[in-house]
Amino acid sequence: MKHLRYYTVDEFSDLKMMLENSVKKHGDKPAFILKRKAEENIEYRPVSYRMFKNDIDCLGSALINLGLKGKKIALISENRYEWALSYLSVMNGTGMIVPLDKALPEIEIQNLLTRSDANAVIFSSKYIPVMENISNCIKNIKFFINMDENNSTDRFLTISELLAKGRELLNSGYREFIDAEIDPLAMSVVLFTSGTTESSKAVMLSHKNICSDIIAINKVVDIKKEDVFLSVLPLHHAYECTCGFLVPISKGSAITYSDGIKQIMNNLIEYKPTAMLSVPLVIETMYRNIWEQAKNKGIEKNLKTALALNRCLKKINIDISKKLFKALHEKFGGKMRLLICGASSLDEEVEKGFNDFGFLVIQGYGMTECSPVITLNGDFNKKASSLGMPLPGVEVKIEEEAGDTMGEILVKGPTVMLGYYKNEEKTKEILKDGWLCTGDYGFLDKDNYLHITGRKKSLIVTRGGKKVFPEEIEMLLNNIPYIKESVVWGRDNTDSETSIIASIVLNRELILKTHNGNLSDSELKAIIKSNIDQLNVKLPKFKQIREFEIRESEFEKTTTGKIKRPNH
Repeated sequence: MKHLRYYTVDEFSDLKMMLENSVKKHGDKPAFILKRKAEENIEYRPVSYRMFKNDIDCLGSALINLGLKGKKIALISENRYEWALSYLSVMNGTGMIVPLDKALPEIEIQNLLTRSDANAVIFSSKYIPVMENISNCIKNIKFFINMDENNSTDRFLTISELLAKGRELLNSGYREFIDAEIDPLAMSVVLFTSGTTESSKAVMLSHKNICSDIIAINKVVDIKKEDVFLSVLPLHHAYECTCGFLVPISKGSAITYSDGIKQIMNNLIEYKPTAMLSVPLVIETMYRNIWEQAKNKGIEKNLKTALALNRCLKKINIDISKKLFKALHEKFGGKMRLLICGASSLDEEVEKGFNDFGFLVIQGYGMTECSPVITLNGDFNKKASSLGMPLPGVEVKIEEEAGDTMGEILVKGPTVMLGYYKNEEKTKEILKDGWLCTGDYGFLDKDNYLHITGRKKSLIVTRGGKKVFPEEIEMLLNNIPYIKESVVWGRDNTDSETSIIASIVLNRELILKTHNGNLSDSELKAIIKSNIDQLNVKLPKFKQIREFEIRESEFEKTTTGKIKRPNH
């Protein structure tokens, strides 16, 4: 077993204490760097930790004054300062927060507002038409609060109005929010899992759940007060909220907000961040683009030579990555040091490749029900291809099946949820004898590093009793340059063994470019079949792809880039 090393970090029992600690240490330091358009110019405005705390006290006081003490308040918007402000204003003394997916259609927003029993909703101006419709049909929502000034109805309050009211209250000696005591064990967050409103479950988390995860992450990864985080992934998701918002705030780092997935590379140059959370889809696309551009410029061979030299130098503790690959680092803003990848497994080649270029890429594993991080590769204890070791204080075990070294991943610890809101049946299904059943299959290696093999519900069991994890084959398919993404499933034939089938989305631009744009459908299919045949040679017979189909459109995805697996 590997000797473990952890960083010494501050302890706190709730997010209110966490923020107060950060204000004491970093009061005048920027907590956020915000971009504002002023006429034809762009201005960058820092918001200090002290200013952030003051805004929270004002908004929280105003919310309590509205009668929302102990109530549920929903939150929906793009990533922005007002989202972070609203989240902690509710959490740190007002009531319970219900973050909603900003990509949901109106009918699903309405259903989740009803299911959560929310009494108020805070939203950005983008959702004014939705809220106007909802305000006429949902009786439990008493207050609609717009983050922006452009109201279209007198029924909506605005954040600026509430901030002004809160300042007035505080100046008159009102202290109900400031003096509010936090129960670290009580339900404070209701988070809906991915899926339709019928299948999504409402996860109940406490301050203790979230704070335990933040503290454990800080023990494993050295987040610095000098770090600048670029927030890209949606904040309603536990991964970005905990790791891309609350962890930086706990350490005195600064946060900036991306203008969207398509603007990431521009934002990297603009803000020059040092850290970013991402998902495999984004990081793997970045990596392929690096090599594709190198090939187009005729420097692919030189780049491979430089990488080989860099690996040799690192073996004797000489690291000149940033100098050797300066042009590449400049494309990431020049200061990027840490890329944290979650949501699903990252291709090992991509992880090692980015590390060789001089970026620290670390992978982790988690789920909303665990606040969310369960295992993480840290600064000291890192193993490529794995999803890291269990966080300090978190237990992981594998419920092995007969004759197999892998099985379902079970988790126990202070980060495990309280249960599902108003769903005792589903809670009992997933929480058994203190252990949370993740629904994921995997194994722990001899050094206690976790490796995921696939989802329990997507597992293919052949007629011969063999187990096939479609995620494993999909990763191999996606490594074929001509294939953009894929989904694999099994079909039992009436007269033979189970057939492995693949639906694939092509990288048509690359194929046409490589073949000068002249391909018939049959020629295109022949090229893909040839690549799949080469892959099949490396696979045991029961895992080989017997049929494939080419899709014209990409698969539907969650807001963290995971494919919503179709039912076959």
